[in-house]
Amino acid sequence: MQGQTDPRGAPLSTADPENVAALERAHAMALGFEGDPIAEIDAALARSPDFVMGWLFKAGMLTQAMETRVYRPMKAALERAEALVARANERERGHMAAVRAWVDGDFSRACAEWDRVLVDHPRDLLALQLAHLSDVLLGDTVNQRDRIARVLPEWHEGAPGYGWVLGFYAFGLEENRDFGRAEEMGRRAVALNPKDAYAIHAVAHVHEMTGRQEGGIWWMTSRRDDWEHGNFANHLWWHLSLFHLDVGEIDRVFDIYDRYLRGGPGAENKYQELDSAALLWRLALYGEDVGPRWSELSEKWAPSATDSLYAFNDVHAMMTFVADGRDDLAEEVLTAAERHVQGGADDNVAMTREVGLPFCRAQQAFARGDYDEAVERLLPIRYETHKLGGSHAQRDVIALTLIEAALRAGRFAQARALLNERLALKPTSPQNWRMLARARDGLGDGAGARKARARATSLFSDGVGAA
Repeated sequence: MQGQTDPRGAPLSTADPENVAALERAHAMALGFEGDPIAEIDAALARSPDFVMGWLFKAGMLTQAMETRVYRPMKAALERAEALVARANERERGHMAAVRAWVDGDFSRACAEWDRVLVDHPRDLLALQLAHLSDVLLGDTVNQRDRIARVLPEWHEGAPGYGWVLGFYAFGLEENRDFGRAEEMGRRAVALNPKDAYAIHAVAHVHEMTGRQEGGIWWMTSRRDDWEHGNFANHLWWHLSLFHLDVGEIDRVFDIYDRYLRGGPGAENKYQELDSAALLWRLALYGEDVGPRWSELSEKWAPSATDSLYAFNDVHAMMTFVADGRDDLAEEVLTAAERHVQGGADDNVAMTREVGLPFCRAQQAFARGDYDEAVERLLPIRYETHKLGGSHAQRDVIALTLIEAALRAGRFAQARALLNERLALKPTSPQNWRMLARARDGLGDGAGARKARARATSLFSDGVGAA
């Protein structure tokens, strides 16, 4: 019996239309950050254990967790697919090669294998999604845009899933600072599917990068019903909190943290923990007392102290441990990362060596008050931070740490230079102007400090970036 195709024409070796429908349901959940796509595909696999693409979907989704605890089920799913290779079609073998590369630690080769699939099957939405999200994890900014551009002309509005593709493209354009087109694509994606949390998030990134804080607050709150119940909600709450933080609405930031990011006792959500650490660290840099929140968060991070699978996770664990005074756990992070650099053979080795470890050591120096050391460790990597993965908005914490360390070290000329650069890109940021005022105060430039402080005050009081 001949195989089926998915709704976009990508070939499947299964002859059972129920398998196709189950895969589509699971994939829709993954794209929309809703429900439990793994449970959905597991149910299909229990009914049809020879469903090759079902096993590959499960393994592919698990690649994005970037935690050692998922390696066993990810590898098991891949091996079930590989045992069925004789019945797999060419497209499925391509997915198999990609996930095998990922399991072996060669994340870049995994993306290359998915790209080979896309050459022959440009409407393979699963390959496109996994490659795009992997580009984000790896900090491959150019491919976040161009991988989508290579296939976009082969899509059209009538193709199921077209809106998701526009959302991917919106984020890739934003990360390459093409903000106008990014916003256009993101808003088109949301018009096609109002609950596209990833596209909503891409437009939020545009507002963040262009300093349109009030506009960002409106965008996020006006669409809240579309995103707040999904699996991506914690990250979108984090984005909303950044807008409030920049305009000085600190009470609102703490309210968001406590209601949506803090989590209850024993709650385990790696992405919530990442966003929580990133927000608390920013609050502390701006001089806010976060109370017992660091201790609560460090308890959640503690089981990950030796998980050096992904440098991006490590630096957020480090933030938490050094801020909470957990030197024992901070040393565990450093030891595990150093051991991984010495003995590892995966793509995370370079990420850890070039950015992860320097930032972790800078955080340790910052926490113990050695601000000069923190500056010296961060200055050489400030143009290399994309190698850590994540987004511009997430990695901005490195620049903020560098500037605050320079201010606290009394290196006011250095801080002024960094802030002049920063304000050239984002002149509507009240926090940037406040930091510049501190730098000019330190240099004895009273007039310049007063001017910067007045600018910050006017932005705080008048509202900024409403468009």
